[in-house]
Amino acid sequence: MTATQLMLYNSLTRSLERFVPIDPALVRVYTCGPTVYNYQHIGNMRAFLFADTLGRVLRWKGYPTKHVINITDVGHLTSDADAGDDKMEKAAAAQAKSIWEIAAHYTKAFKDDIARLNIDPPAEWTVATEHIPQMIAFAQAIEKDCYLIEGGLYFDTTRVPDYGSLARATSDEGESRIDPVSGKRHPQDFAIWRRSPPGEQRQMEWDSPWGKGAPGWHLECSVMSRQHLGHPFDIHTGGIDHREIHHPNEIAQNQSFCGCDDSGARIWMHNNFLVDRGAKMSKSTGDFLRLQTLVDAGVHPLAYRLMCLQAQYRSELEFTWENLAAAFTRLKRLVIARDALRARDDYVLKGDAEPYLAQLDEAVSDDLNTPRGLIALDALLADKRLSPATRLRALESFDAVLGLELVTLKRAELRLRPTSATLDESAIDAQLAARKDARAAKDFAASDAIRDALASAGVEVMDGDPLGWDWKLAL
Repeated sequence: MTATQLMLYNSLTRSLERFVPIDPALVRVYTCGPTVYNYQHIGNMRAFLFADTLGRVLRWKGYPTKHVINITDVGHLTSDADAGDDKMEKAAAAQAKSIWEIAAHYTKAFKDDIARLNIDPPAEWTVATEHIPQMIAFAQAIEKDCYLIEGGLYFDTTRVPDYGSLARATSDEGESRIDPVSGKRHPQDFAIWRRSPPGEQRQMEWDSPWGKGAPGWHLECSVMSRQHLGHPFDIHTGGIDHREIHHPNEIAQNQSFCGCDDSGARIWMHNNFLVDRGAKMSKSTGDFLRLQTLVDAGVHPLAYRLMCLQAQYRSELEFTWENLAAAFTRLKRLVIARDALRARDDYVLKGDAEPYLAQLDEAVSDDLNTPRGLIALDALLADKRLSPATRLRALESFDAVLGLELVTLKRAELRLRPTSATLDESAIDAQLAARKDARAAKDFAASDAIRDALASAGVEVMDGDPLGWDWKLAL
């Protein structure tokens, strides 16, 4: 257990709180996962990077942790509230595929992105459609606080105390994102079970006491968190957009089920938005930034991880290609600094790196302040009073928390070929060999001409660097 008390911001109380686990033997964390009707944009992935950082900090500080992430493959409408089409049904119709095919494809794509960002997989992935009987049983238990209309079973939000306290929105104006549904008693009421429209057969529908249909989106997280973690559990995470509707509804369901004021989790944590002024952070446009988009431009996924770590998770983070390129350059410099230490490593521990580890501990214990942790990392690597072996050993602790793969990442792995590149590596190597021959013959005009031709093809020649050359980012 590290020395500094872990402080976390609780969205429910709007305050920093000392983290005290319910059970020190196992900290339980639940993260709202993706709706797998499309690829995840990079703003979506910030939420999972934040949850991963939380998990890494908890484990580094000595807390055994069980982390659960759900996969939503049914019930999420095109509105976050109760209007529009089911996103899965709509995607299946558009692509002329079954919902099961859509879910399988985009679940795999999401998990691939998780791996590329070096996000530790959760202890359990929980899939909504694998919990339909449990959802029906849960809905029956809270039916006393619901009412039936043509569209299905709806939760009466006036039946629980302080509805919307997480969002601090108790008026109709405060729930401006909620769309009207005919027959609802109150604007904030939400679907527990959605009936299939008469005469319409959906790909995903089940029999229930309230008619054939499908569960409401909010129901699944109450059910799966309870089944796989138990209520109350320690920490519930998600994007800040969930703080307004989804999580207040989840809390209302939990309170109805237990007949108490308990929200289901002791601490509710939310990361802020990743903002793209170019308006490419929404799937509704059909043109949005995926992790693959960054890779296609020649940017390693861990550069995006580093860009997110450079901002505190509760801060709004603006995405620009310039910011991403700066983070990529910083990542390369970190790897170069590590390689330089390894080249001089005599395996003798000299000097004390504990002050830097203490700085890391103080930083991440202050509500996951990773920007301060990165400053401590830079200072550690630059401290010549410490032997290379001492710094390299301390680097392992920093990497356990920050997840940048600084222990294993090879510099050559950061050299990603942009899809816009016109040369392959063999052609580049041939040009560099010809340039070397020209320089040996003191034909500097020919040498410069080859360098310029490579530059125009997006290749940066790096004389004196062991790597030899690198791609210019196609930004």
